[in-house]
Parts: sequence; structure tokens; C-alpha cells
Amino acid sequence: MLPELDVTDLPPDAVEVGRVGEAWGIKGWFKVLAHSSAPEAIFSSKRWYLAPAERGTRGFEGHRLLRLVEVKEHAGGIVAQAQAIQDRTAAEKLRGARVFIARGSFPSTGPDEHYWVDLIGLQVINREGLPLGQVRDLLSTAAQAVLVLEFQQDGQTHERMIPFVSAYVDQVDQAGGRILVDWQPDY
Repeated sequence: MLPELDVTDLPPDAVEVGRVGEAWGIKGWFKVLAHSSAPEAIFSSKRWYLAPAERGTRGFEGHRLLRLVEVKEHAGGIVAQAQAIQDRTAAEKLRGARVFIARGSFPSTGPDEHYWVDLIGLQVINREGLPLGQVRDLLSTAAQAVLVLEFQQDGQTHERMIPFVSAYVDQVDQAGGRILVDWQPDY
């Protein structure tokens, strides 16, 4: 069982941002495997919500609140220390746990910056007003991010991909729930 971690519910705006890796050192530190190459949210939040690994539990069930003392970069990775995790044995019990952070705790974005999680579900419409689909996912390629859209045609679900770059994306209107693009259905 995990020492002194409060049982809790995930916040309604919880976003999975990474996983707990192996223990690091003897004083309760552990490695964090971020899902993003720019994990600002991991560094900014002092409250993480843990869920057991998808394949079996490692010392706990349900969701737990983890209060952080420090999170820092180390040797190209991320390490963290939590209040209730005082030694290597306790840190090892966290291994594999999924890390969630409330979306409201994410740092603010700048102009023309968007968290991927905020793009999921937006409708994509081209300049002529034709609906191209709904954002289901984003892919990271060596060149740029790519919007993965899902759309219906002839009673079947299809997929369309559009590079998420200014050459094709005219406007992201999160409040309006849409993305305006310079793209045609037959591309």
C-alpha cells in the first residue's frame, strides 16, 4: 500500500501527462516519463493525480493525490520528489502509475500556441465552409504536428490528416469549437 496518499477522484478536466518510472536514489525520488517533449504542465503543477498502471496495480487501486515537493530535469529526463514518498521502497511502489494533472493547472499559452488536448474534438472546416471532420488525435512527426481527423462518408468512418502548420491552418477558434484550414476534401 502507498504511504499517506489521499484517495481522490480525478478532476473533471484531468489530462494524462505521463507515467512514473523507476525509483531514483534512496530518498524517495522517482523518474517521470512525460508524454510530451515539452512537458511544462508537469513542472508547473504541485498536485498530481495518480491512477494505477493499465496492466495490473502496483500497490494501490483507484486514484491518489500526490503532492509534489520538487520536479526537475536531470540527465535529459525528469525526476520528482513527493511529500509522502520518503524512501526508495515507497518510490518503487509508484512505478508504472499514470500521472494526471488538472487542465486548469497548465501554464497559459501564448498567441497561436495550443495544447494538443484542447484541439481534440474541434471541428475542422475549410475556407469554402466545407466540413472536413473532427480532430480525433494529433501526431508528432519530425517535420511538424499533424491533425488526425475523423469523418463520415457513405455510412463509414474515414480518417484524414492535415499538417498543423500555418501554411494550412488559418485559425484555431477554441471557443467556437472549430479550426479553419486551407485544405480540400480530396487532398
